[in-house]
Amino acid sequence: MIKYLIAMSTMLVSVMAFSGASDDNEINIDQAGDTLTLYIDQVGYGNKVGGDDFSTSSSASAITGSDLTFDIDQVGNSNLLFGTIEADSSTYNLIWTGDSNSWDWNIGASSNNADDMDMDVSITGSSNAMDLDIAGSAAANNLNFDLSQSTGDSNQYDVDINSANAKWDWTVVGGSNSITTSQLDSTGHTMIVSWTGTSGVANFTQSSGTCSGITSCNGYIDLELNSNNANVTIVQKDTGD
Repeated sequence: MIKYLIAMSTMLVSVMAFSGASDDNEINIDQAGDTLTLYIDQVGYGNKVGGDDFSTSSSASAITGSDLTFDIDQVGNSNLLFGTIEADSSTYNLIWTGDSNSWDWNIGASSNNADDMDMDVSITGSSNAMDLDIAGSAAANNLNFDLSQSTGDSNQYDVDINSANAKWDWTVVGGSNSITTSQLDSTGHTMIVSWTGTSGVANFTQSSGTCSGITSCNGYIDLELNSNNANVTIVQKDTGD
């Protein structure tokens, strides 16, 4: 039986729930307003927050506001987390435990409503996929992002950040993991990487874009690699192409 959870914000929340034969628990949120604190715990298999994917459910879990706090835990396998967010001064704490989960979030895609973000993500498991876009084509400011994968193999991460003064720290432990990440079109980029495991593939890009000047267009990458058969590509440039 499909269960539905209704989340309430301090100003305005309308919740739409829809069924799917392959889903267990399902949450869909359409929220506008500030200072929302949202806690979600999903335990089991085949759970989801939002739609099935962006191609068929681009408006699923549309959230706007500022000073938002998200605390989302998905425990189990084959869970989905999809949605669009426009929010400044917000905090995101996410925990994934399990295999074959999928996360596709778009934060501030069409605006700069992704300023002053603090994101902390913990992942344990294998064959998970994360596709995260922050600020899209519009620059935002001040991001602090920490990702920790304590164990797991064959995970795929694709993280695109368009935010000035972005601090992106991640620790990955496991084999055959794939990481593609970019910090684009702004200054003050910092990436601290600790990667342990065999046969992984990583592509790092830092670009200052329209910025000019030697001291002002700065980017920094610190890579600690403990691996056999790793394939790593690093690109740093003072252009936006």
